[in-house]
Amino acid sequence: MIDLANVLEKVKELALAVGKMQQENLDKTRLEVSTKSSSIDLVTEIDRKSEEIIIKFIQERYPSHAILAEESGRHSGDSDYLWIIDPLDGTTNYAQGLPIFCVSIALQYREETVLGVVYCPVVGQLFTAIRGQGAYLNSQRLQVSAKQELIESVLATGFPYDIAENPANNITYFNRIVLKARAVRRIGSAAYDLACVAAGKFDGYWELKLSPWDVAAAMLMVEEAGGRIVHFRKDRGIAIIAGNEVICEKIRREIEQSDAGGDN
Repeated sequence: MIDLANVLEKVKELALAVGKMQQENLDKTRLEVSTKSSSIDLVTEIDRKSEEIIIKFIQERYPSHAILAEESGRHSGDSDYLWIIDPLDGTTNYAQGLPIFCVSIALQYREETVLGVVYCPVVGQLFTAIRGQGAYLNSQRLQVSAKQELIESVLATGFPYDIAENPANNITYFNRIVLKARAVRRIGSAAYDLACVAAGKFDGYWELKLSPWDVAAAMLMVEEAGGRIVHFRKDRGIAIIAGNEVICEKIRREIEQSDAGGDN
């Protein structure tokens, strides 16, 4: 296996540079915004530019590695290594000029995530993890929240972009869980939500219909911070619960009870 500590230092520099470019263009008055599969599924010129920078970086240094990127899809490589990239997670926030968005870069080796970086530039938060070596926010080692009760917990979740047409829209789960928790937040970036679970800033998280680039880096961070990732509803794409073992189980139980009633 390649020297992950060395790779991490390079990827941190990359994420910082891409994040700086994103921040510099955040309030650009004529930002080019288009749609993908839906009129509300946005992509900006900065998404594409960020992805181009990241892919160029990887291809110049690790030309045999495969790449899976949100905007351009799969780039084949003859290697056991796969980079999974969300160049700008939180595009809707970004297009609105809201400051919560991030760069997410993960590296897998033989289908196991071994390295992750999530950078939220406006707040200056650089989350990193190497499998077996812990997760960090800047230089501080992370630990998931120790809370044991939903009523004491601040949770995070999200909704699919096609919420109006998609029956797997998380609304029923949300309506149930929001009554059991201290609060539920909808930030608009799955990578940042999960990184905040790793940091104990959120006590738990759940979401459906995620994509690999949304979560690959930050799921590793949760695990390396002593948390769990629980998969549920495999018929709904990537659907996960994150947090400590007790909170994950309590969220899972609420979801199962919702399903037993024919909801979602």
